[in-house]
Amino acid sequence: MTDEQLLRYSRHILLPEIGVEGQQKLLSASALVIGAGGLGSPAALYLAAAGVGTLTLADGDTVELTNLQRQILHTTESLGKSKVESGRGALARINPEVKIVPVQQRLGDVDLDRLVAATSIVLDCSDNFATRHSVNRACVRHRKPLVSGAAVRFEGQVSVFDFRDELSPCYHCLFPEEGELEETLCAVMGVFAPLTGIIGTVQAAEALKLLAGIGETLTGRLLILDALAMQWRTIKLARDPDCAVCARVPV
Repeated sequence: MTDEQLLRYSRHILLPEIGVEGQQKLLSASALVIGAGGLGSPAALYLAAAGVGTLTLADGDTVELTNLQRQILHTTESLGKSKVESGRGALARINPEVKIVPVQQRLGDVDLDRLVAATSIVLDCSDNFATRHSVNRACVRHRKPLVSGAAVRFEGQVSVFDFRDELSPCYHCLFPEEGELEETLCAVMGVFAPLTGIIGTVQAAEALKLLAGIGETLTGRLLILDALAMQWRTIKLARDPDCAVCARVPV
């Protein structure tokens, strides 16, 4: 670690739980952030600021005026640009040492599989069930920890699915793909702007803990926030022994 890095990350290094060793783990790590919107914006900003060595930012959309109410990676000057290029510029201004890999596309199974296999951790900051299930399957296959977040209206949720732990459930255990869940999109239902910042920041915190190997993560727990009442609650999760996704993978 250089003298400049020791100074830049000094407030992390001062924490005995992290120290030089933990910060070095962050510098050597990589993270795949899927979605450069409301959740991906704060998550990616904090991962870059914390010094995660390589950030891959995947999103196929361009910046629209309706995004700017909550997607803090982007500015009015970013309108019409791809979100990943806009995000790359914002992250480089925060920390030019971090390598930013923009992937301007909606990831199909082949590309998703390749990117998940090559990263240390995955943050699902997408906004639809189809993508979440595809990401979950890829993470199960490659045993990569997954930090999943969602936010709509005034309610947000975060969980960690760490497939290095044989007791960890997967996203499919919680929300079966064949279930009858109603998909609620913020484009239709609306979303409270700070909620995405809170949930995305929690995702970043969980990812940094996992990469540094510190603390207790949200594995086996679903953290739910009602931002209108500003109340948190936690639901314990268990692995479904008959899960169509993770039960087929030997532990």
